[in-house]
Amino acid sequence: MRIVLSNIGTFGDINPLIAIALELKQRGHHPVMAVPALYKPKIAPLGLEFHPVRPDIDPEDKLQAEMIYDVRKGTERGLREFLFPALRQTYDDLIHAATTPVRADLMLLGELNYAGPLVAEMTGIPWASYILAPLSFFSAYDPPVLPMYPRLARADRAVPGMGRAIRRLARLVSRKWPQPIYDLRRELGLLRGSNPLFDAKHSPDLVLALFSSVLGQEQPDWPANTRITGFCFYDSDAGNAALPPHLERFLATGPAPLVFTLGSAAVLAAGRFYEYGARAAERLGMRAVLLIGPDPRNRPRHALPDSICVAEYAPYSALFSRASAIIHQGGVGTTAQCLRAGKPMLIMPYSHDQPDNARRMRRLKVARVLQKRYFTSLRVAKKLRGLLEKPLYARRAEQIARRMRGENGVATACDALEELVRRKSGESQTR
Repeated sequence: MRIVLSNIGTFGDINPLIAIALELKQRGHHPVMAVPALYKPKIAPLGLEFHPVRPDIDPEDKLQAEMIYDVRKGTERGLREFLFPALRQTYDDLIHAATTPVRADLMLLGELNYAGPLVAEMTGIPWASYILAPLSFFSAYDPPVLPMYPRLARADRAVPGMGRAIRRLARLVSRKWPQPIYDLRRELGLLRGSNPLFDAKHSPDLVLALFSSVLGQEQPDWPANTRITGFCFYDSDAGNAALPPHLERFLATGPAPLVFTLGSAAVLAAGRFYEYGARAAERLGMRAVLLIGPDPRNRPRHALPDSICVAEYAPYSALFSRASAIIHQGGVGTTAQCLRAGKPMLIMPYSHDQPDNARRMRRLKVARVLQKRYFTSLRVAKKLRGLLEKPLYARRAEQIARRMRGENGVATACDALEELVRRKSGESQTR
């Protein structure tokens, strides 16, 4: 099968696609990665066919990162000022990837590729969709934390009907955002269709929830044909999963450190996260690893002791299992790696799904949460002391990790994709 896998976003959005693509290739299929050009140097060495899809992402654009990760307006501005102005370009790039040199047998589309369902409708190519976190379902039975209205989340269990109210509020606030999608549909001769932000992004045939059941359970109002697969892990750097040599030496010469990281995107809007983190580790007398990304301005301004190691990047799968605790932004990819490693967390959420993921981790009793505006060295040290001195957090984290060992998200997702193609082929033959 020729299968086009496409989304637009951060490494957290793309890495699960890479994991699935590599498994599909191993099974003898022909996966095609249709993602922003930024990712070509990371994907091409893996022997996967690559097609660039706009909009282009500038990994050094800190202003764009700060805009998208703004708690109040980040989601709206990311859609209306970044994704939707390039919607026609996304459509053109994806339809080329799906039909050149030959027509694809299937597409797997992430929710941020809003042109994807239009391409499927115009070409008739079967498609599956995937989501990475429960927030994306906006369930009335399992209501999410809305970043712009976090206080509503405190009432969702106490007030009857609050879940339905939160879902209606999300639709009301965003009702004007998808107008560019409706405009493109009209240009293509398509009917207006259902709401692209909440409904049309889900395939009617197969929705892959690429997360563990420990993060979210299936709800009555989820789309039909949804399958929870488990997390799909991939974090190599163009196939290299080794730790930087200096970091390996550091880990081998002392007790398990704290690890401070902001993933691949929030790290561009780090503020003083690493400076406060380093000072908190010094207050506690603990070793620490700071994954500061490519921007040298993220390095703390004060002289660091030998007990703190700084690195641009390290594969989480190789690092987290050797940590005492992980302090991070709550992105679902980072959260998944923490769960797999069986380590407690301190989460400082930014926007999008991160506040919702943070609350789920707190409810699982594997994490404490500290809001960004309160993130200072003194408060971080206090939160970490409570996290590390209570055995409950480490014990619960280990229990969750054991539960997840029975999941194989990549294999389950690929099985479902193969089953979908077989079903669609059978339907076409009976017509």
